[in-house]
Amino acid sequence: MTDWYEAGQRHVWLPYTQMQTARAPLEVISATGTRLRLADGRELIDGVSSWWSTVHGYRHPHIERAVKRQLETLPHVMLGGLAHEQAYVLARRLAEMLPGDLEHVFFSDSGSVAVEVAMKMAAQYWVNRGRRRMKFLCFRGGYHGDTFATMSVCDPDEGMHSLFKGALLEQLVVDLPRNPEDEAALGRLLERHASDLAGIVIEPLVQGAGGMVFHDPFTLQALRRLADEHDLLLIFDEIFVGLGRLGDAMFACEIAGVDPDIVTLSKALTGGTLPLAATVASKRIYEGFLSDKAQSALMHGPTYMGNALGCAAANASLDLFASEPRLAQARAISEQLLRQLAPAKSLPGVVDVRVRGAIGVIQLDRAAPAEELSAACIAQGIWLRPFRDILYTTPPLVSGEDDVRAIADAMVSAVREWSIRSFS
Repeated sequence: MTDWYEAGQRHVWLPYTQMQTARAPLEVISATGTRLRLADGRELIDGVSSWWSTVHGYRHPHIERAVKRQLETLPHVMLGGLAHEQAYVLARRLAEMLPGDLEHVFFSDSGSVAVEVAMKMAAQYWVNRGRRRMKFLCFRGGYHGDTFATMSVCDPDEGMHSLFKGALLEQLVVDLPRNPEDEAALGRLLERHASDLAGIVIEPLVQGAGGMVFHDPFTLQALRRLADEHDLLLIFDEIFVGLGRLGDAMFACEIAGVDPDIVTLSKALTGGTLPLAATVASKRIYEGFLSDKAQSALMHGPTYMGNALGCAAANASLDLFASEPRLAQARAISEQLLRQLAPAKSLPGVVDVRVRGAIGVIQLDRAAPAEELSAACIAQGIWLRPFRDILYTTPPLVSGEDDVRAIADAMVSAVREWSIRSFS
């Protein structure tokens, strides 16, 4: 045990962790590419990309060089009344990459805050038009963050925030529409409630922390139709899937052929290097705040919004998406996971094995024994963090065949051991 670990362990409050019973966290002293190096000399392949963010691997030299250059000139300056090159270049590039007229970028420093900003934009858009519409349509299985407003649009019963049920902002929570009958039923519901709603909030194509639940483009196309019919704003939370994770395009909205009114981005935006997020609004939304009245402005401004180091990392990350074959790599990972996770389908206690892009999931018939499954994977040199009823992987997009094979083998082996103990 290192000195810093021993001295600081009792003072650090860990995320999503029951501190009384949890296993001590592993001491990471460095990381390169797809590997974490531990203080005891072991190396682990990171199978979750540090919560889905390190898409280019750790310490990519292009990102490192960009951050170092920026550190030597301007590490940070407030965006209130001042401007700097990295933020303005990044905003232009995101506007050029996103479909439709998503061209107005509001920066923040985390995904939760980006969604908070999106909700605030949507609600104030209607206030600025003389209509008070403060609620949102959201979905069972959804997850959008841990801040107070974002907790209110997560799954109220099955999500991580059920303890706060009754204390959060009241929302309209429904199942995802997956077919024309569902769309028609949701349309009838919106006929009664649309006048109270500012918009619809959804994770497009994959509900991440709600259990890695997939849906088809039909769902998003139906929501666009319903939003237009009932004069609602459509918000896509692409913090997980945006920027190449699904392989078919850079953004889920492109895959579905749907232009949202607002989209949120984070995680892979800086390649897992520095905290940065963006809430990107359409021309219609942006112009809804233009006025001679000061109170019509969007009154929000995180201290570190548009941080120059973070924006430099993000610009370098976008360089890599343009110059290196990340989408092709995501598709290759997908094809390999489909083959190599398949043996888990026949194991007792496994109810589903599914893959979408560079996301692979083994779903169990009960709450996953997270500590047990994680320990089994660590013993095979793989870092994975199960939750709910799933063991999943979201490897860095630069992961080669050997890494993906090792991850998939560890997942199947860990679940097989659990299945034998549970059902023999």
